[in-house]
Amino acid sequence: MIDALSNTLHPDLQQALLVLRQGGVVAFPTETYYGLAVDPFNSQALDRLFQLKRRPLAKPILVLINSQEQLPRLAADIPGRFQPLMDRFWPGPLTLIFPAQLDLLPALTAGTGTVGVRISSHPLAQSFCTAAGGAITATSANLSGHAPAVSEQEVLAQFGHGLDWLLKGGATQGGPASTIITANLGTLGLIRQGAIPFGEVEKAG
Repeated sequence: MIDALSNTLHPDLQQALLVLRQGGVVAFPTETYYGLAVDPFNSQALDRLFQLKRRPLAKPILVLINSQEQLPRLAADIPGRFQPLMDRFWPGPLTLIFPAQLDLLPALTAGTGTVGVRISSHPLAQSFCTAAGGAITATSANLSGHAPAVSEQEVLAQFGHGLDWLLKGGATQGGPASTIITANLGTLGLIRQGAIPFGEVEKAG
């Protein structure tokens, strides 16, 4: 099935999947910026991701899933106000912060007890996530403190040969990143204003 997907959907997908399985880091396009994918359930891969990005360990890592059916692997609970948001804005640039499953790796949650999840609307990101088993990390493709990469050239300029694989998808849209939303005692909270205005989120939720 994976081989069929890779041959049909994208010439580089098969190699990207091989790199991912071996614990490597793959840059791939999303509807906003390029992201960096590793297996979110592989501790060594997460360590490599942090080293490559020079990212502080206190910052958690966003996870992309290919469908809402993947949520139980990551989220211990789904806040009631999140369901209409998922129905309205997924796939799309909306990250929701869920209570994390207790067995998730500490590097993924940064000890917060929560995990950020979204579904990408970019066709190649969706294909990659599906072929990889339904969940990949999607932290932005940039060195910590630098601007997120919007093109293959910008990815290579920041990471060069340190990156294990680049899944080429042309230039991305750029602009605001995903909006990040939390829910506490039934109240929606804005963690980061992004591509979807908070007012729209509040109306939908």
